Amino acid sequence: MTDKKEQAAVSVEDVCFTYGETEVLHNVSFSLPSHSLTAVIGPNGGGKTTLLRLLLGALTPRYGQVRIFGEAPERMRRRIGFVPQSVTYDPAFPVSVLEAAALGRGSDRIFGGLSREDRAAAAQALEAVGLGGLGGRLFAELSGGQRQRAVIAQALCAHPDLLLLDEPTANVDPQTEAELYELFARLTERATVVLVSHNLSIVAAHATHLLCVNRTADLHCTAEGGETHLEPLLGGSLAFVRNENPAHLEHLLSRELETPHHACPDCTAAR
Repeated sequence: MTDKKEQAAVSVEDVCFTYGETEVLHNVSFSLPSHSLTAVIGPNGGGKTTLLRLLLGALTPRYGQVRIFGEAPERMRRRIGFVPQSVTYDPAFPVSVLEAAALGRGSDRIFGGLSREDRAAAAQALEAVGLGGLGGRLFAELSGGQRQRAVIAQALCAHPDLLLLDEPTANVDPQTEAELYELFARLTERATVVLVSHNLSIVAAHATHLLCVNRTADLHCTAEGGETHLEPLLGGSLAFVRNENPAHLEHLLSRELETPHHACPDCTAAR
């Protein structure tokens, strides 16, 4: 029988991570099924971006392990797409929108002439994010929201099996935000999606799982039959999390942060 953790798209087991002497993630364990859409929520500084970078393989846990489709993240990077919170670029650099998207292919021919396959993949990704027909424009000419869409297209261009997005709609208008979340939901037909979000009303409509991160982590299933429900407030502009077992929050905050890591008896999360 195949081990359940090997079947998971993402498996995190007993992970602790520190910046210097400051521990920002403590005893984090969870697994995500393939083709799920997981929203990562929590306060600023709680470790959300750090967690995404651990999944990407850009950071290494101090203790514990991370597995992507059963392998170490650094061995799976070609199967992972990543969209950061913000993108820096040189407005004087004459890269087209199509070329910017095609960078996600990892091709060494971007400025030496794109292959037919690269162009087709980039055009398809731009169409998916609502930028079809703008491939010939300069990237610097796009609005902030359009640039964010182009960056998402870049991540989609390699057809990733795992898509990690760190607040991917922070610079777009509400209508575009709703459209992009619908896109992310559709993408679960071919990929597993993990995104950091502060918009619970949008999350409530699309997420299958909710990962609450604040130095430690607590995973909830929000799909049909799950014990956690996201209920919109004020016409959908806000939402609150309701769990059938509210005692889990008290347990999470009062005990888990004080529990030493099995490999680090003196290690507890910084308060």
